[in-house]
Amino acid sequence: AAAALAVLRAAGYLVHLPHARDGARPLCCGRTFLAAGLVDEARAEAQRMIAELRPFIKRGVPVVGLEPACLLGLRDEFLSMLPGADSAALALNAMLFEEFLAREADAGRLKLRLKALPQTKALLHGHCHQKAFDVMPAVHQTLKLVPGLEVETIESSCCGMAGSFGFEAAHYDVSMKMAEASLLPKVRAAAADTLIVADGSSCRHQIHDGPQRPALHVARVLQL
Repeated sequence: AAAALAVLRAAGYLVHLPHARDGARPLCCGRTFLAAGLVDEARAEAQRMIAELRPFIKRGVPVVGLEPACLLGLRDEFLSMLPGADSAALALNAMLFEEFLAREADAGRLKLRLKALPQTKALLHGHCHQKAFDVMPAVHQTLKLVPGLEVETIESSCCGMAGSFGFEAAHYDVSMKMAEASLLPKVRAAAADTLIVADGSSCRHQIHDGPQRPALHVARVLQL
């Protein structure tokens, strides 16, 4: 989050950080409740989120998020749980960090002065939600903003974590088999100076625990 904030400010954007004003815990998309089948609890989280974002939604301010499963819930599950004008407007304005930067670059509005990195290649693993919502082209485009960086997308399915699934001991063997199908062998074969990039926090955990390689969110790469 700190890296994304630094990058957006460096590009000249004024960034608002919405927070729960009711003194409760931080705002949440409700994905963790949905993963456990707790729909009513997830709906309550969506209501809290929309209440705090409503002033921004009405002004058409883009709502930018970093974690694919969280942000894309604002475009999908919110519409199902809370159909209405507010959720529809939010769905139109909610976008991942890379989608926002790619959109601004295409419109000629992005003024982000990036320098070349010591690394010249990035190996990119896509989160399942990024693939399902066809966001990967925007992720690739955003990484290519770094001068001289070659970007290769790993052709893989789920990393095996699947949210909380891979954290449960009973699913460990299945989780690792999923990871070893294509993702982890590709990471192990990567040169030591290749950047490993993954936006999903659970994906990064799987990569770290398997091949013992650190993986970075795109915001971290751009900050570097």
